[in-house]
Amino acid sequence: MIAPAPPADESSRLQTLHALGILDTPPEERFDRVVRLARRIFDVPAAVISLVDSERQWFKSCLGLDVPETPREISFCGHTILSANALVVEDAQLDPRFCSNPLVTRPPHIRFYAGRPLFVGSGSAIGSLCVLDAKPRTFTAADHAALSDLAAIVVDELKRRP
Repeated sequence: MIAPAPPADESSRLQTLHALGILDTPPEERFDRVVRLARRIFDVPAAVISLVDSERQWFKSCLGLDVPETPREISFCGHTILSANALVVEDAQLDPRFCSNPLVTRPPHIRFYAGRPLFVGSGSAIGSLCVLDAKPRTFTAADHAALSDLAAIVVDELKRRP
């Protein structure tokens, strides 16, 4: 397993995240709706809006996983925020970054992951919208476009929060 490195803009990224005042807040229908749509569109058992804090990834909205957060060091989304585009892992058991990750080797046994970074504020990626499956999958250009559109909705909703 390869833990995600912090991005070059980590300090400003965390300031942006904390300024939103969203960490550890109750569920909100506007975010849950996007996660339900993602799950349905991609026909996956799990979809998540993950916000990557300094030591953890916290789930603002989560369907199909029974945990509210995970340590950042084992997070897939910690890798996603390092990218300008979606991170797609078609089979985590074959990817050296994730093959020995406890999220792969133990429940929930993630095999497939696709996450799109959520850019807000100064352009920092504060988290991701991701879809997960316990079996390997492929991800098409149309899938990339759909995930990008859904992530844009999440970003718009984050900006609208009081």
